[in-house]
Amino acid sequence: MSRPGEPAGRTQRPHLDAGIEPPSGRFHSALALDANKPDSKDFALDLGSPVSPLQPRAASAAVTNTSSSSSSSGSVTGKTRASAAAARNLASGGAPGRRNHSGELSGESSPTALDGRGSRPGHRWTDPGPLIYSGGGGSSSASSPVTNVLPAGNICPSGIIGKTGMIAQKTPRSDVLGSGSGNYGHGSIMRGGAAGAVSGKVGGEAGMGNLGDSAARRAMASSDLQEVTRAANEQYKRGQFAEALSLYDRGIAMCRHNAAYRSSLASCRSNRAAALMGLGRLGEAVKECEEVVRLDPVNDRAHQRLASLYLRLGQVDNAKRHIYFGGQQPEPFELQKHQAVDRHLGKCMDARKIGDWKSALREADAAIAAGADSSPLLIASRAEALLHLHQLDEADSALSSAPKFDTSFSSSLQIKFFGMLSDSYIYIVRAQVDMALGRFENAVAMAEKGRQIDPTNADVTAMLNNVRSVSRARAQGNELFKSGYFAEACMAYGEGLKYDPSNPVLHCNRAACRSKLGQWEKAIEDCNEALRIHPSYTKALLRRAASYVKLERWAEAVRDYEALRKELPGNTEVAEAFFHAQVALKTSRGEEVSNMKFGGEVEEITSMEQFQAAISLPGASVVYFMAPSNQQCTQMSPFVDALCTQNPSANFLKVNVGESPAIAKAENVRIVPTFKIYKDGMKMKEMICPSQKVLEVSVRHYSILR
Repeated sequence: MSRPGEPAGRTQRPHLDAGIEPPSGRFHSALALDANKPDSKDFALDLGSPVSPLQPRAASAAVTNTSSSSSSSGSVTGKTRASAAAARNLASGGAPGRRNHSGELSGESSPTALDGRGSRPGHRWTDPGPLIYSGGGGSSSASSPVTNVLPAGNICPSGIIGKTGMIAQKTPRSDVLGSGSGNYGHGSIMRGGAAGAVSGKVGGEAGMGNLGDSAARRAMASSDLQEVTRAANEQYKRGQFAEALSLYDRGIAMCRHNAAYRSSLASCRSNRAAALMGLGRLGEAVKECEEVVRLDPVNDRAHQRLASLYLRLGQVDNAKRHIYFGGQQPEPFELQKHQAVDRHLGKCMDARKIGDWKSALREADAAIAAGADSSPLLIASRAEALLHLHQLDEADSALSSAPKFDTSFSSSLQIKFFGMLSDSYIYIVRAQVDMALGRFENAVAMAEKGRQIDPTNADVTAMLNNVRSVSRARAQGNELFKSGYFAEACMAYGEGLKYDPSNPVLHCNRAACRSKLGQWEKAIEDCNEALRIHPSYTKALLRRAASYVKLERWAEAVRDYEALRKELPGNTEVAEAFFHAQVALKTSRGEEVSNMKFGGEVEEITSMEQFQAAISLPGASVVYFMAPSNQQCTQMSPFVDALCTQNPSANFLKVNVGESPAIAKAENVRIVPTFKIYKDGMKMKEMICPSQKVLEVSVRHYSILR
């Protein structure tokens, strides 16, 4: 049974190659995007210099959810229990609690006036269940705090929480903060009377600019600790954690400056820790709880919070020290949660040792779902596994969305993880991901930070030396490439690959050198390897397509350009290269290509014969039935012109239904604007008054579809 509940946490366009004159002038010049010209920083499709970093495809930004059996089943149970508890509380006259981000019971959803030692001996809080880990992107998520929530339970005249429904309703007393004397402990609530006032303003006006509530504003100027604490608690219950934190800070300052309140300092700091947890500042919350334990070594509530915080941070050993505080046994569900995190974490470490990255990823996800929802270490472990599974964009996204904690707040947050100090491990993983994505300077900086934190670790030192060697080889290769020494640049990139054989950027850069040297087959080999490691590497795909064109391997070129059209739908030069590769492929098969055309303006159709001939042309034909006087058509026409420019491989036709009613009648068009898409003379789709987005997606789909 808890005391009055404190707050708990929640927590280039490519240019056509002018250097090689093809047999048929403009036609063949359009087939080959220049794979050998130096990049610019705003790379779009330039295939040449390897100087710029990777350009991943847009579609790969989403994080793949690779979690297996670890899911949200535990959270469903927790929610059910929390809901049941809230229902029982309401039925007995209490107010609904809320499930906070630390996964603690709703009974601890709000702070006390100023709590003392937390729970009574022999009684422990029960965590309703783990948060649901989002899986995609590698980040954790939790629901926003519920506002306007009152604390569960009732306050006895003695200051002890009675079970809801077990206490008769009485006229409320004027219970006030005790000074810490007698049997009430630090910050207990006493019957009647008034607390002594502190003269003058203590703690300043900090945070008043964020306090919209008039009572909170008055409290910031008050010298009554009970009033300040009451206002802070109210802000906390509303989910206004920043405002609550400002008020708790004022209360702490009052305790420090007035001997009458000094005995309540531990309680004030405990409440401050809860506000920090609500703000997601878990590292600071750990420090605050540790300070509470220093001031009051037997403060059970602080030990409970530390157990919860360490579990969320994935530090099971630290959590165990506090969950068994005082020899008490935790609740079964709480114990199961800790055991699940510990079990999955151990399996993750074992899988990493043998290079079983799929299992390592699965177990890291399971540990996060079981309760370690805010662990930078486990998120870094996920990213490392994703990197080795060649899911580079997902690894990068996981690290980018990871919670940022400053472990300098507490030395206990710096633990050994896979043989490295925790912060050092995180920096080393970040360095590996940066290097794989072509951010070599960042990679060196991250590895150097890792070395500064853990200077005696041999693995960290070896990784730093490796990153420096790869970065140096890449820089040397770039300089040689810019100077036109392509064979030497090729060797420099090869030297870097000795240190990092799975670096897609170095493979792609070497492909650029081999293209310049006319080694098309070898260039394709390097591009294949780069795409095997990083399937969404657009530049490698462009270089491979250009190499296929040089070798007149039209089917493979069409396949690659088709994929590029999906990734770069608005790029006209990719569209043109795709069109000419299609023409070349049809020609090689002996098919008719005389009617195929590329680009141009929207063609106006005035007769049925012209209409039939136009929609029978090879490829996609987009027919726009319109009327100049129609307002929707007036708005849509400029957009159709833009689509014609962006999709030059499609034929765009326009029929004015007022001037050509026979065509409209034959096609059964009664409403404008109406669009029909034909493919090789066969109608594929009809759209009446479509949105611009629907029209755009449809045109792109059928202009690419073969």
